[in-house]
Amino acid sequence: MKNIMPYLIVLFASINMTHAQELKSPSGDLTMHFELQENGTPTYKLSYKNKEVIKTSRLGLELKDDEKSLLNDFKITNTETATFNESWTPVWGEVKTIQNHYNELAVTLTQEDTERMVIIRFRLFDEGLGFRYEFPEQKNLVYFTIKEERTQFAMAGDHTAFWIPGDYDTQEYDYTESKLSEIRGYSEGAVTANLSQTSFSPTGVQTALIMKTDDGLYINLHEAALINYSCMHLNLDDKNMVFESWLTPDSNGDKGYIQAPTTSPWRTVMVSDDARDILASKLTYNLNEPCAIEDTSWIKPVKYVGVWWEMITGKGSWNYTDDLPSVQLGVTDYSKVSPNKTHSANNENVKKYIDFAAEHGFDAVLVEGWNEGWEDWFGHSKDYVFDFVTPYPDFDVEGIHAYAKSKGVEMMMHHETSASVRNYERHMDEAYQFMNANGYKSVKSGYVGDILPRGENHYNQWIVNHYQYAIEKAAEYKIMVNAHEAVRPTGVARTYPNLIGNESARGTEYQAFGGSKPNHVTVLPFTRLIGGPMDYTPGIFEMDISKFSPNNNSHVNSTIANQLALYVTMYSPLQMAADFPEHYEQFMDAFQFIKDVAIDWGDSIYLEAEPGQYITVARKEKGSSSWFVGNVNGYTKRTSKITLDFLDKDKKYEAIMYADAKDADYKTNPQAYKVTKQKVNYKTKLSQVSVPGGGYAISIMEVK
Repeated sequence: MKNIMPYLIVLFASINMTHAQELKSPSGDLTMHFELQENGTPTYKLSYKNKEVIKTSRLGLELKDDEKSLLNDFKITNTETATFNESWTPVWGEVKTIQNHYNELAVTLTQEDTERMVIIRFRLFDEGLGFRYEFPEQKNLVYFTIKEERTQFAMAGDHTAFWIPGDYDTQEYDYTESKLSEIRGYSEGAVTANLSQTSFSPTGVQTALIMKTDDGLYINLHEAALINYSCMHLNLDDKNMVFESWLTPDSNGDKGYIQAPTTSPWRTVMVSDDARDILASKLTYNLNEPCAIEDTSWIKPVKYVGVWWEMITGKGSWNYTDDLPSVQLGVTDYSKVSPNKTHSANNENVKKYIDFAAEHGFDAVLVEGWNEGWEDWFGHSKDYVFDFVTPYPDFDVEGIHAYAKSKGVEMMMHHETSASVRNYERHMDEAYQFMNANGYKSVKSGYVGDILPRGENHYNQWIVNHYQYAIEKAAEYKIMVNAHEAVRPTGVARTYPNLIGNESARGTEYQAFGGSKPNHVTVLPFTRLIGGPMDYTPGIFEMDISKFSPNNNSHVNSTIANQLALYVTMYSPLQMAADFPEHYEQFMDAFQFIKDVAIDWGDSIYLEAEPGQYITVARKEKGSSSWFVGNVNGYTKRTSKITLDFLDKDKKYEAIMYADAKDADYKTNPQAYKVTKQKVNYKTKLSQVSVPGGGYAISIMEVK
C-alpha cells in the first residue's frame, strides 16, 4: 500500500459547539451539512454542484423496550475533521490500484439526560457520501437492542427508480422501472415466486437502489461493510418522498443486538451527473477495512465450466435415485437402490466436462449433486440434510480428482446447505478439510429455502454473521467462497478477498425458470454489482430450452452477442461458461471470445452507460496489452459509437468483433451474429448496431 498523503486530523472540542457543520468533497462538487434540530435530533443534507440531492433528513436509532431511544435530546460535545488520500492494491479487481480519497467529519453527540454518546462519522468522496453510527465504550451504553434504525434519505423529487421489492429472504427479482410515487401501485406485480421470500411493505425496496432525477442526476443508495448487523432495506413514505432504513428482523422481531464498542455499517449515497461515474466508483470498497488475510497468493480468479445447467433446465437431476421417499444420512443405503439414469454428477459426465475444460483452457469444473441427500433436500424443514463429504455411488471423489489433476484442471466444490445454517456450521471444518484433501480450492455454497433455525431470515444479523463466519473459516483452509442466496455484498471482499463471488440477485438460472427481462443486465451493474462481483453464470448459446429439455418451454431472453458481452460488463473474478460443451461446439467462432476474455483487470473504462438501456465497458487485462470491450443493450435498438482512445498511442492492434447480425432478435433469432476483424489504433472510431436484448463483444490484441 502506498500513502499519497498522510492522515491529517484537526480536533475541536467544546461542550457548546455550534449545531451546524459543513463538509465538502475533495473536488468541492459535493457538500454535506450536519445540524441538530432544536430538540436535539441529528440531521444531514447533501447537495451536488449546488443541486439538492438529499433534503434535510433525520438520523438515529429507536431502541427496544423502555430504553430512551437514540433519536433526540443530543448536544454536540466534540468534532473531528480529517483528510485522507491513499492508493491500495486489490487482490483482484476491475483496476490495478484504487484511490481512497475523502474528507471526513466525525460528530460526537451526547444525550443530555442519559449521558450516552454516539459518534456519527461522515466521509465525503468525490462520488458520494458514506456515514455510520459509532458507539464508543462507555458506562451508560453497553448492551442494547435495536427496534429500528431511523436513518432517512429525503429525496428532492419524484425520481425514476429501478427497484426490486423489499424482502428479508431474496433479491431474485426482475427490476421494475417506475417513478417513486408509483412503487406502491407496482409492488404486487413486482413480487414474483421464489423458494423463500418475505416481503414487508408495499413501498419497501432493496439496496443498492439506482435513481435518476428529472434534471439528470444519478443517485445510488446502498450500504457498505455489513458486519455483525442486520441488512438494511428502504421503506418509502411516498407522500413526502422520504426513504427510511428498515432493518431485517430476527425470529423475535428484533433488528439487532448491539454491544459497545462497535459501529454500524456505512450508509452510502452516490451521486453524479454522469451514469458512468456510478459504475466506476469504488466508494463501497473504500469504506471497508483493508485486507485481513496476510498471504493472499492462493486467491486466484477462476474461469470454469460445470455440471449445473442441465439440472437447472430439467435435462438432468441432482438426485441419484427416484426410489427413496426420504433419506437419513448414515442410515440410507444407496447400494440397494436403483439409479435413475438422469443423475448428472456421474463419473462419465464429469470427465466429459474435465476434458472440455482442459482442451479449451478453463481453470476448473464445478459439479453439483455429487453428494448424498438430494432426494429430499428441500421443503421439509430438515436440519440434517447433507454432511458435505459423502459421495453418491457413481461419483468417485479420489478418481475424479486424479483425472482432473492429470489434465491440469481443478475441481470446484458445491455445498448446498438447504438453508440449514446450524448443520453447515456443524460440518464446516470437516467439509473444508475434505476439500483440502481432495484438491478443491473453491466452493460454491447455497442457502436455498427458508432458514433453519425456523423463523430466522436470510438477511438478519444472526445469519449475516453466519455468512461472515463461513468466509473467515474458509480463509483458514485457504478456500475461496462463492456464496449463493446469501446477503448481497457490501464490499466485504476488500477485507476478505477469498469471497471471490456471490449470487444474491436474479442470475442466469432464471432464464430457465421463465426468462428474465431483456434489459436486466443493463440494471444489475448499477445495483447489485455496486457491492461486489456476481456469479451471474453467463455464456448461454442455445436459447430455446425446449430443444434439449422437452418439459421446459423457457427462453433465454438474450442474443449470443449479448451473452459474450456479459463477460466484460458483469464484472467478476469468477466467470462460468454455463452452457453445455456440445452447444459451444456448434458455435466455436463465438466461443473463442469466452476462451480469450480475461477475468482479472488492470484498468476499466466505462464508455457508455444509461441504467435500463445500455452499458459499454472497455477493460485491460492485468499484466497484458490486450483489451476487451463489452456492450449490452436493453429494449430499444440503438447504435453504439465508441472511440478506442484508451489504446496505447505507440502500439498497433487487431480487433475481433462479435456482434449482432442485422436480422438478430433476442426472441426469434438470438443465434444470429457476425464475427469481423480489423486493424485498429487509438484513433479508431467504431459504430455498431445493438438489437434489443443484444450487444457486442470485442477482443483487441496487440500486433507486434
